[in-house]
Amino acid sequence: MTGFCVLGCGTMGKALLTGIFDSIKEQDEQASKNISVPDKFYACVKFVQEAIEIEKLFAGDVGISVTDEENVQKAAASDVLLLSCKPQGAEDVLGAPGMKEALKGKLILSILAGKTIDSLKNLLDDSTRIIRIMPNTASRIRESMSVLCPAPNATEADVEFAEWAFNGIGRTMKLPEKLIDASTAMCGSGPAFVATMIEAMTDGGVMMGIPFAQAQELAAQTMVGTGQMVLQGQHPAKIRNDVSTPAGCTISGLLALEDGKIRSTIARGIEQATKTASGLGNN
Repeated sequence: MTGFCVLGCGTMGKALLTGIFDSIKEQDEQASKNISVPDKFYACVKFVQEAIEIEKLFAGDVGISVTDEENVQKAAASDVLLLSCKPQGAEDVLGAPGMKEALKGKLILSILAGKTIDSLKNLLDDSTRIIRIMPNTASRIRESMSVLCPAPNATEADVEFAEWAFNGIGRTMKLPEKLIDASTAMCGSGPAFVATMIEAMTDGGVMMGIPFAQAQELAAQTMVGTGQMVLQGQHPAKIRNDVSTPAGCTISGLLALEDGKIRSTIARGIEQATKTASGLGNN
């Protein structure tokens, strides 16, 4: 019997629980991996209204707690915990009376932006294992890109469980923690950058006479389709060159984009977001 507890069950916590439930139903990766699949689930929230929403969503499949005392009890009954409260509230959640003891020897999956593994270690017992994870907002539709950064004491089984859990809401990739800020810029901030490009393409379509709704659908599906081709192994440069026929409309449009320094502007956006992400834990 394995218990899974979400400490701070907001949007991401609910998305992950949904993904885990779906993965259990699908029984996909469990046959090929020795995953200790949870059979008890708990959600710790701060407000009664949040508890009501979780009850409606999961229809009694998730035990819910609101008080610090109840949270500690749920943590003690769990083997794996998702730390998904607000980053500035980590000290209060982990510092609740009895919580440090309740988490001894457990696996913590932390999605707190800016909270390093070392900063979390200072709040936990040495036997507590940590994997730091950066998912993104597409977890709501099970299309997240999640980066996993295991602490040195995290076991191979811990990493396999984290991959199984977060594969339920999209894709996962393991990287060293030194790359977490750049990953935050690309995966965490990335949806905003991509959405801005979709908006810009939509504006261009509207300017050329296409109704807004149709222009937005054209832009969004084109982005989705191109991304899928890259994920299936096609190099972006090949996709670009295949579409760019001599004296054609594509190369003409690309030259206009290059006039606006589109590539360096986007790359600089990633650079700036990375620098800002590196300072989040100091706020």
